[in-house]
Amino acid sequence: MLDVCDLVLEDHHTMRRQFALLDDCWDDPRALGMIWKGLARMLDVHAACEEEVFYPYLLKYGDSGDDDATEGDVVDETDDAIGDHDEIRDAVAAAKKEEPGSEAWWAAVRKAREENDDHLAEEEHDALPDFRRNASVELRAELALRWLDWRYAHDSGEGITYDKDPEEYIEQYRSSPVADPVAHPVDRSSVTAS
Repeated sequence: MLDVCDLVLEDHHTMRRQFALLDDCWDDPRALGMIWKGLARMLDVHAACEEEVFYPYLLKYGDSGDDDATEGDVVDETDDAIGDHDEIRDAVAAAKKEEPGSEAWWAAVRKAREENDDHLAEEEHDALPDFRRNASVELRAELALRWLDWRYAHDSGEGITYDKDPEEYIEQYRSSPVADPVAHPVDRSSVTAS
């Protein structure tokens, strides 16, 4: 069965592998430029997809922390994630302004990688386990379909809204929670629709 958490983790693996490919061809600016072009787009698209498909539902169905648990507060998890996405996007934008292989380019890419590594670790340690514990199998499957639908429609990176204020984002979804996706499943005709 499809699971949105598995699709998020699949992207994480791909991003880590793409960063490793940069290490493999550190002295080939042409190869660096080609790999980075795809990786930079993936970083942007992945973050936007999480913001559209995953985090609104984490806010609704995740552990609110009301039981005084020290971990699992969806507001903190979401605030961290949106802030991380903004930091990653800033580093990606800085790298795009530089010549692949140059010192300035590598500095921006290292910053993107460090921010991304920290983000992935936090998400894998906190947000994803929280969601697996609190979201039904049916919900995770329906969100997987929404994830795929959104990705197919936006994989080029066009039409994506970038930096978001974490507090405004959280307030938006806390004040107007998303509809139950199991009760309102994605229509199969919407796949790849923009």
